[in-house]
Amino acid sequence: MKPGLKRLFGRSMTGGTNLADIPVPTSPRSAARKTMLVSLALVLAIIGTLVGGYYFAMRPVTLKIAVGPANSDDVKVVQALTQAFVQSKGYVRLRPVQTEGATASAEAIAQGKADLAIVRGDLDVPKNAQAVATLRKNVVVLWVPPPGKGKKKGPKITKIAQLAGHKVGVVGRTQANVNLLKVILQQYGVDPAKVEIVQFPANEAAEMIRGQKADAYLAAGPVNSKITSDAIAASTKDGGVPTFLAIDSAEAIAQNHPVYEAAEIPAGTYGGSPDRPEDEVKTISFAHHIVARKGLSETTVSMFTRQLFAVRQQLVTEFPLAAKLETPDTDKDAVIPVHPGAAAFVDGEEKTFLDKYSDYIWWSLMALSAMGSVGAWFAGYLKKDERDNNSHLRERLLDMIVAARKSETADELDQMQTEADEILRDTLHCFDHGAIEEGALTAFNIALDQFHAAVADRKAVLLSLPQNLQRAGAQFRAAGNA
Repeated sequence: MKPGLKRLFGRSMTGGTNLADIPVPTSPRSAARKTMLVSLALVLAIIGTLVGGYYFAMRPVTLKIAVGPANSDDVKVVQALTQAFVQSKGYVRLRPVQTEGATASAEAIAQGKADLAIVRGDLDVPKNAQAVATLRKNVVVLWVPPPGKGKKKGPKITKIAQLAGHKVGVVGRTQANVNLLKVILQQYGVDPAKVEIVQFPANEAAEMIRGQKADAYLAAGPVNSKITSDAIAASTKDGGVPTFLAIDSAEAIAQNHPVYEAAEIPAGTYGGSPDRPEDEVKTISFAHHIVARKGLSETTVSMFTRQLFAVRQQLVTEFPLAAKLETPDTDKDAVIPVHPGAAAFVDGEEKTFLDKYSDYIWWSLMALSAMGSVGAWFAGYLKKDERDNNSHLRERLLDMIVAARKSETADELDQMQTEADEILRDTLHCFDHGAIEEGALTAFNIALDQFHAAVADRKAVLLSLPQNLQRAGAQFRAAGNA
């Protein structure tokens, strides 16, 4: 009990003994200490929840990225990105999933077997794929090799419309390049059925061209593509100059097929003397995109995009293609819809940890506060009977004040004092349990003082009565003789 309360109950009801000297059974923790411990526990729980949530939200995430075919530039770039992300200890890590090509990569993301993929923009992009970045732009090159030695000269091909009835070799095994050639032929009114199309692997292109297996050739790749450069060089082994076929209707093709764009091949792009080509050549281009699953976390994609552009400069020396990396088209009418996470990075609207989880934190605090209020109410409800009982005991003490003033014998007063002692003990237990507050205990002390005064006054009155004086004198003499 607090020192101040000890002084309030310092006088005994049985004869002046100091109540502080009466042994009191060990009581439970005080209500104040309980409140402090509960509050401390809640604060620690909140801090633990926030720390755990931050760790859970910011722990490294590994994303599967589908890319192919084997030994392609795309695979090499992804492998370099994987190593760069590990070295930078970024939030996102990559796990390459090698496929047979862009079509297979698109299928992997459509089937949920990969989180990211590198796909060609002129292929059917899965509906659940959204753009994250443009890896590179590819240009279409159409050329006719010069007549070889000993080969009979035929009609010279200088325009795409003249390809009807001729054989066109397509560099690469992908069907996408064949479809691309058909789009170009149809634009110039050439029936693809009247053109013999042959395909050969990129690593065999130079050999096939040297063997003069076709009348014209098509290659698609970056402007500085080594495969395209080697193929053009192979077609000019006898010192002749190849004829580059311009796609003058590039803008019309782009209008009809939004996946393509009008582009130009600068003069001298493929070296040689004279330059190959000698003048600028109009053509069309398409992009290779890095796409993400639609359901992938916005925060994860945003962090991936940030890391991607952060390590771009590190890769330029080893992979010049990395310099072509561009942000995605964020327009609403973009051919491939942009992922919200990538759009947030591009627009500078990335959400921080607090931005994203502030609502959850606020609601958690509100929930904890509500739980605390409910817990306090429930604890008070459990002590309701104890408070009610103490209220009855206090009313009993007030009734005993009236009874003490009318008592006829000292024995009755002694019995009431004994009962008051029990009431006091029960009241102190209620206080230790937190059922009553200190203010209620002070009010009880006032009633107890009144009871003491009533008992003392009544005893004085009873002792002043003649029969009680004679009895007291006889007891005094008997005590003296003893």
